[in-house]
Amino acid sequence: MARLPAGIRFIISFSRDQWYRAFIFILTFLLYASFHLSRKPISIVKGELHKYCTAWDEADVRFSSQNRKSGSAAPHQLPDNETDCGWAPFDKNNYQQLLGALDYSFLCAYAVGMYLSGIIGERLPIRYYLTFGMLASGAFTALFGLGYFYNIHSFGFYVVTQVINGLVQTTGWPSVVTCLGNWFGKGRRGLIMGVWNSHTSVGNILGSLIAGYWVSTCWGLSFVVPGAIVAAMGIVCFLFLIEHPNDVRCSSTLVTHSKGYENGTNRLRLQKQILKSEKNKPLDPEMQCLLLSDGKGSIHPNHVVILPGDGGSGTAAISFTGALKIPGVIEFSLCLLFAKLVSYTFLFWLPLYITNVDHLDAKKAGELSTLFDVGGIFGGILAGVISDRLEKRASTCGLMLLLAAPTLYIFSTVSKMGLEATIAMLLLSGALVSGPYTLITTAVSADLGTHKSLKGNAHALSTVTAIIDGTGSVAPCVSICLISGAALGPLLAGLLSPSGWSNVFYMLMFADACALLFLIRLIHKELSCPGSATGDQVPFKEQ
Repeated sequence: MARLPAGIRFIISFSRDQWYRAFIFILTFLLYASFHLSRKPISIVKGELHKYCTAWDEADVRFSSQNRKSGSAAPHQLPDNETDCGWAPFDKNNYQQLLGALDYSFLCAYAVGMYLSGIIGERLPIRYYLTFGMLASGAFTALFGLGYFYNIHSFGFYVVTQVINGLVQTTGWPSVVTCLGNWFGKGRRGLIMGVWNSHTSVGNILGSLIAGYWVSTCWGLSFVVPGAIVAAMGIVCFLFLIEHPNDVRCSSTLVTHSKGYENGTNRLRLQKQILKSEKNKPLDPEMQCLLLSDGKGSIHPNHVVILPGDGGSGTAAISFTGALKIPGVIEFSLCLLFAKLVSYTFLFWLPLYITNVDHLDAKKAGELSTLFDVGGIFGGILAGVISDRLEKRASTCGLMLLLAAPTLYIFSTVSKMGLEATIAMLLLSGALVSGPYTLITTAVSADLGTHKSLKGNAHALSTVTAIIDGTGSVAPCVSICLISGAALGPLLAGLLSPSGWSNVFYMLMFADACALLFLIRLIHKELSCPGSATGDQVPFKEQ
């Protein structure tokens, strides 16, 4: 018998379950990358919607004075859909407030919709819910770009488009995290989700490159093309997404990590019998922290637990208040509130900052801003690896937040020294800023959504994920208001000037310190009681 080719041997070296999991990993990665791909164009196009016309105006004045002397008329004529300073209504002096309004209209709708999305999502099939969200998001992303082709200059049109797009995009995150949580257990969850969450950075990079390709020639395509991609991925989602391993008769990952057995309806988890000679041995710290959900008694080592099957319909969906009672949800939500403020400030305003500081055009600034996301890829993976190795999620986030604050200050100073310094600081800042954000929105959310206190209720993951990410989405709305000057009027209207960017970085450093502050209690708990801040254990309650 002839020896099998190397490629075939590679294929059959993996089990059927492993291939399915790899497929779901790649598919959900691409699905959410397309969501972020559609969010990035607005930050790239800002430089085109409002152009700095000082140089043009000075040349125009000189030209006019020469014409007065010669008695000739100025031949200058504008296109029908543009003015000297960009695209109406963003060509006026209040362009900062108008551009900021586009951002926080999207983010406010996203923050409010996220709380509702998790509750709705856990009651509907993930595949249908996610498909609807991607098709709708693609349509409204493209609709924004159609304003260019149909010569629309109504500010209300662009705001309404952003609001609806923010609402429908909330279908994405709870759905993909729940799906991935169904397929992958807790073992090496930090590494797996750290790699997987690089879809955020990959989507931002692709969105920047796609939008930057057309921004100077036809900025409407900067939105239409990403919108078409999101809609196409929605069709792929409908055709191929598998919500749960039970749907294709794959084994549950909880069996491997829990050393149990599954009969399809109930999962019987048998814990290791302890010999008489082992009963007198002191318990390890992790076992000492393992208490029942009411915190009044310890779990007996010989205990047999029967939990409802993950795919069963008999488990009721968790309520909003019930999800808030899960230990760690409130603390990590508030931490993400400030961590996401920092991350989304870079997402929406970094290209414009580079344009101001390094004096690059919109296309080159968009391309350079992708380095922040490249650093974010490495930061997310690094955070996952460290948290898996140390088994301390909060401590890992705290360390990176502690290092991020001085890095942001250095960035605000060094980036003005030249392009090379900007590149180096973009990579480093991206890693330290995105690391905690990635870890909280993925591995931590999945840990809390499968907490011991839920007693096997797999429906809670969507709601927990939505609460954490929804709370985190509130702060960027505030930061956009501050940066654009829209909230406090003339007092903050100058923040976008070159001299005002330092105030923005002071705000980011303050937000970073606040994020660290909310983790102090969880860090102390992790150091005194390993594995208790997230994970399967219920935190120890002193009598």
